[in-house]
Amino acid sequence: MRGKGFEDSIEMMWSTLRSGKPFFIAEAGVNHLGSLEIAEDLIRKAARSGADAIKFQSYKASSLCTRDAPRFWDWDGEIDKGGSQFDSYSILDSFGEKEHVELKRMCDENNIEFMSTPFDNHAVDYLNRVGIRAYKVASCDITNHPLLKHIGSKRKIVMLSTGASTLDEIKSAISVLESSGTDRIVIMHCNLKYPTEKDEINLKMIESLKVFFGEKYAYGLSDHTTQIETPSFSVMLGANIVEKHYTIDKTLGKSADHWFSVDPAQVKQITKMMSLAYSMVGNIESKQCTPGEQRARSFARRSIVSSRKISSGEKITTKDVAFKRPGTGISPSRLQSFLGRKVTKDVDEDHIFCEDDFERIEHG
Repeated sequence: MRGKGFEDSIEMMWSTLRSGKPFFIAEAGVNHLGSLEIAEDLIRKAARSGADAIKFQSYKASSLCTRDAPRFWDWDGEIDKGGSQFDSYSILDSFGEKEHVELKRMCDENNIEFMSTPFDNHAVDYLNRVGIRAYKVASCDITNHPLLKHIGSKRKIVMLSTGASTLDEIKSAISVLESSGTDRIVIMHCNLKYPTEKDEINLKMIESLKVFFGEKYAYGLSDHTTQIETPSFSVMLGANIVEKHYTIDKTLGKSADHWFSVDPAQVKQITKMMSLAYSMVGNIESKQCTPGEQRARSFARRSIVSSRKISSGEKITTKDVAFKRPGTGISPSRLQSFLGRKVTKDVDEDHIFCEDDFERIEHG
């Protein structure tokens, strides 16, 4: 068991995720291709490009799928063109606990959050020993309640992808996680098509998820589109946590993820756009005058002014007034309360009226 300091660090991370500020996860998956050297390059460049976290995948093909499980993606670069999921995953599953210790160390050295998606209980356990603060649950495991129960028992942050699922399935998955020990859950909108077409991503579902599940949770997007604008669009709809597939070289082989992943230069663009989107959306729920509008409010609005010279004691009619800038005097919206009242002094044309220019109304 880790000490209170580690528990406090998990809570600090949860506060960051709940703050609404953009948090970008570079989804490296197994794009390290079984090489710690490539993994280090992925980590270093993700950190330099502005990513807040880098996420890997932790699995063994033998516990993930049967040997003849059909592929659900199309990629011309497969080594075995007619092979199964097992054939694809088995050439990328060499990393075990020892390698994940190294991944965590390299992330710490580069000041970037280490994350991973476990696909079996063994991976959940060694990631816990390594010191992970947030697990990711893949969309394909949203109904894998035994795995969810084991993840929940570790009492960490859980990011739950919701691709190809129903609201009831999401609700059930959350219930399992919470009953197992964690209530720090990020609900990640997702479309489980690789890549996702722009007319299928349905970003408005982010708003629907927030309405359905409420403010208790944090919200994000697991993005499988090829557009680099998608993360910033999702921020504008309330998803501050975004993950997107990431590589250092889109032409690399072995993994089907490289070609539609973003590279370090694109990560830099994405993080800047997410920050811009966040600053433009704002966080004021009621309509208010912003600090930047105060000058315009004062000088661009209009005041009640005299349309001619008026002598002290004259009663004001609509013919005696005009409505002109600046708006530093009495608002035209209050005109009715001053009509018929006497002015208390001589005023010239274009005089901006104030309260003291009129006789006071006595209330008996």
